[in-house]
Amino acid sequence: MSHFLERILMLKKTPLFSEVPTEDLRVVVDELRESACFKGERIFDINDPSEHMYILQSGKIGISIHPDPRVTEFIGILAPGECFGEMGLFDELPRSATAHVIEDSLLLYLDKTKLQGLIVNYPGLAFGLLRGISLRLRETLQRVAAGESERGKA
Repeated sequence: MSHFLERILMLKKTPLFSEVPTEDLRVVVDELRESACFKGERIFDINDPSEHMYILQSGKIGISIHPDPRVTEFIGILAPGECFGEMGLFDELPRSATAHVIEDSLLLYLDKTKLQGLIVNYPGLAFGLLRGISLRLRETLQRVAAGESERGKA
């Protein structure tokens, strides 16, 4: 299978891009860049400017919201196929978390200005991303509600 097709299939499986039409994913794949990161590194720190979004191709990434970016108390551990760092590309705010490399990792990343240009030129991409973000938010709210109801039973 071609490298190009593998990336389209990977994007289609990610919650953020799952609702984007396949033909629009072709232009996204053209803009993806690759980066290797090594255990112990940080990809970005809380309050850094948001310039890229990432898709984990291999390895593990830990997400921390501790104000000190050196602290490794994770609220989530990401596995291959998961996206992170996308919020700042849309809301223009600094990073809300720190991304720690737990295992050597291979990342695909997309630059903010490239993504914004694609959204302007490919409206199907914009609507697909909005649907993906909405579905992700609904899933998060359901998990929070389920956790609240479990605590209420105690």
